[in-house]
Amino acid sequence: MEIKNLETVNAELQEKKEHTDNADYKMVTFSLAGKDYGVDIMNVKEIAKADKFTYVPNAASFVRGVYNLRGDIIPIIDLRNFFHLPADKKADGQENMLILRIADRVYGTIVDRIDKVVSINSSLIQPSPPIFGDITGKYMGGVVEKEGALYIILDVVHMLSQNQEDGARKQADKIDESQYYSPSIEREDAKTAREMVSRDNLEFIKEGLAALKKFYASPINEDWLVERLEVWATERGKDNIQLENTADADAYLKTFYSPCNGKFWNSDYAYAVKAALPEISSNNIQVWNIGCGKGYETFSLACILKLRYPDGHIKIWANDNDILSVANAPNMVFDFNSVPDYCQTFLSKGRAGYSFNASIKDSIVFEYHDVTNINTLPELDIVVCRDTLSFLPPAGQSSVMEEMNEKLKKKGIVILGCNERMPDGRLWKITGKEPVKIFVKNEKIDN
Repeated sequence: MEIKNLETVNAELQEKKEHTDNADYKMVTFSLAGKDYGVDIMNVKEIAKADKFTYVPNAASFVRGVYNLRGDIIPIIDLRNFFHLPADKKADGQENMLILRIADRVYGTIVDRIDKVVSINSSLIQPSPPIFGDITGKYMGGVVEKEGALYIILDVVHMLSQNQEDGARKQADKIDESQYYSPSIEREDAKTAREMVSRDNLEFIKEGLAALKKFYASPINEDWLVERLEVWATERGKDNIQLENTADADAYLKTFYSPCNGKFWNSDYAYAVKAALPEISSNNIQVWNIGCGKGYETFSLACILKLRYPDGHIKIWANDNDILSVANAPNMVFDFNSVPDYCQTFLSKGRAGYSFNASIKDSIVFEYHDVTNINTLPELDIVVCRDTLSFLPPAGQSSVMEEMNEKLKKKGIVILGCNERMPDGRLWKITGKEPVKIFVKNEKIDN
């Protein structure tokens, strides 16, 4: 047994103190399967919690999907699956995430628990021992002991390096090529628009629409935004593209809205919807009408569904966050000639005028509700959401689309605005003719 004199002990303590005082490396520490890990704080953008990720078909097993981080769609890598470690499911479903910035890219990485920031002297970091094995070891930047805990430092730059054939970045970057969130301005079909206007101009337009009209750019509407900007630049001149006030924003959006927005559907549009609706095997037809407004669209939809499925038992869940509109919708009274012809057969005359009969009223449940919150809905056959998603913040858009995908039956359909689209073309087939586009859920994709 080695016995150290007081002088030696004091010298060692002083050396340790100097190492601590000269800390030149900070790491965010976390745990995976009971072991402690660290990552250079310079690569950590932020920490977050999330419980909903959008599934991406054909991605690697450790790619959990994509996530909308305040408008930026980022790939999510589950480090437990990446390192073949066991993963405990959280009771509340909330996953702990380190948001990493590697060069010009941002990734979300799921871990078991995020602990704290630890400062060390980089000279104390030792090389990774070979006992950890090839798969994990090649992504290790070293090991270090601090206050009795042994930390494995991950080299996330190497792990997410595009040069690694089996690296996570290569797998995650495959998602970027999908139609899910690759902006149309980056695709070949936007070549003309790119030549007409710069990316900066498009960003100015997006920011202006969000600030002035709460219209939020996303893959749902980006095709229209690019095409509209090309026309806008021609109309206004390239030196006068920016949106300076609400009138400018209204002028920019004037070609966005679908036919009969906020009104009864005219006969041409209503019968186009009827012709595009598919056969539905079940007699119980469940429908979600998002953004029903004052109810004109919902009544139009109910009448067309009754004509298309005369033997069906139809239930429409009509939601809007305008409480007065939703409260007044069931009791609206009309002049007979103000109602489109396809609706007139469903009218009943009362003392104050005409209203819809029981077969229509009983099929509709008008509800005051913010659709970005939890929706208690049955399995759905049809979702009608025209010109509504684009006016939800990106996180709300993502939440509602996830809800649609989760609640829709196989072969269920979505009707969006005429200038909106479902982002991932692989999950949806498009049918119908202009101005009606119907997105049919791919029956090969599980809920």
